[in-house]
Amino acid sequence: MAYDLAKLPIHTLLKPVSDASSALARLDERISRSPVGQGWIERQNFTDACASLWIDGELVHLEDLVLHDATRDIRTPTHELTIARDVLRTRRRIASQKPGWPLSEEGLRGLRQAWPAASLGDLGAGVARETAAGVATDGEGEGPEGIEEDGDDGTDGASAFDAELAAIDAVLARSAAAIEQARKPDPAKRVAAPGRAAEKNPLVYDLDWDEDGRLEEWRGALRQAQEMPAVLRAIVALDAWNELAVLQHAPWLGRLLAASILRQAGVTTQSHLAAINLGLKSIPVDRRRHRDRETRLLAIAHGLIAAAEIGLKEHDRLALAKRLMERKLEGRRTSSKLPQLIELVLSRPLVSAGMVAKTLEVTPQGARRMVLELGLREMTGRGRFRAWGTL
Repeated sequence: MAYDLAKLPIHTLLKPVSDASSALARLDERISRSPVGQGWIERQNFTDACASLWIDGELVHLEDLVLHDATRDIRTPTHELTIARDVLRTRRRIASQKPGWPLSEEGLRGLRQAWPAASLGDLGAGVARETAAGVATDGEGEGPEGIEEDGDDGTDGASAFDAELAAIDAVLARSAAAIEQARKPDPAKRVAAPGRAAEKNPLVYDLDWDEDGRLEEWRGALRQAQEMPAVLRAIVALDAWNELAVLQHAPWLGRLLAASILRQAGVTTQSHLAAINLGLKSIPVDRRRHRDRETRLLAIAHGLIAAAEIGLKEHDRLALAKRLMERKLEGRRTSSKLPQLIELVLSRPLVSAGMVAKTLEVTPQGARRMVLELGLREMTGRGRFRAWGTL
């Protein structure tokens, strides 16, 4: 089905779109000039990834995502957690590229190949390399972050052994995928049914789901909206992505592409990638998924406004926390590592003793002592595997 742009409720959308443009531009200007701007952006990546899973009906704890991203899990990662890390990595990848890259042919192809959590292609090789790096790190240091907490004797070897097994599993999975690919007939000699996904597991994929065709329909709608203002174009693009259901297992990619549209325009979000998921999380689901298109478009516009307001509040809170922590640097030696700890804390929603020890190159005991000197708040409420955050 095609997405019709002929009857858009322009008059109804004018004020929300204008308010969203002003709010996002104000936030971007604040971030670009702020001393905590980079830390704010990194923290937003984590919170937006968790919000993305929440919108799709899954729950991922922020603490678990931070530790999983640092390859310092304290429990076996769930499938939802792995998807959240995919969202986090995709956000970082889009932000690191040129503004127009995500919507280009090369960009869409790269993002589509990289999104599956259990991908065995290029991303699978990257996961294997990261796992091997984690094994080397665990063997040299005290083990996964947080594992070195009070009374955890003997866990270092177990954690390193688990990482070794994970590396072996990754190698076996890539080998199995390579063998399976070699057994397939030559694509040039194989005739696939039109509109049918070729050589996919029917237990995982709907074989009649033509992702290429749906993606082309979405890009056609995007071309029709080319002359619209950036915010309105992003709103229409996101609604079209949801209505066309372009990808079976990655609905979250459309929200990141909508954020990249705002960044590509260079008017509202030049310094950061808008946290659309975080804003949509505050909108009731019956509005976001309403049958009436006007209601859905208004919900997305209000979500953008909410994202900007939440971002401004978080920035002000971080700026205040930075000033309070810097007061504790008075009288310290110039060789003190507390300023580095402040930067680390501002760039992560929470930190563990292992993260501090690895980043600042100190012992776990020294890391805990520095945390106490800085007066950070314990976030987990546990006696073991503790983590701290800003006040």
